[in-house]
Amino acid sequence: MLLHFATLLLLAALIALVWTDTQSFRLPDKITLPLIPAGLAVNAVLLDQIWSPLIGAALGYGVLVSIELGYRYLRGIDGLGRGDAKLLAAGGAWCGAWMLPVILLIGSWSALLYVFLVGLAERRAPDQSTAIAFGPWIAYGIILAWCFHAFGAPFQLAF
Repeated sequence: MLLHFATLLLLAALIALVWTDTQSFRLPDKITLPLIPAGLAVNAVLLDQIWSPLIGAALGYGVLVSIELGYRYLRGIDGLGRGDAKLLAAGGAWCGAWMLPVILLIGSWSALLYVFLVGLAERRAPDQSTAIAFGPWIAYGIILAWCFHAFGAPFQLAF
């Protein structure tokens, strides 16, 4: 039952982050940062896992910061915000290191599908000036990866 409660708290925080990011292209620290120790605590107490969530938090942050800095160096403009890196760190803390590629794959493919469908609807191809918030797509990847991590596949969420 505690695992279900933790899932609802994670989902509520992710919904708040999705709403904020789509409105302002910002992922506020006051929501994002507490998710990291919360994920570590949930894993340690309820799932008896310590190392994979710790490594996941560090890798999640480090990978996206590296991509952010590399993109800025190569293109001279920002492509990712630091909030995206903090959110992926939270995803690593909740889901463990081994789920980071899954989170990024789900998030990236979902974002690409969204851009493609918007382009079809607007009858124009996206260009370099097309900007979307990436946080909602990371959040989507996190909640799916968390449900798999915590409840198995298929998700057995029955109370």
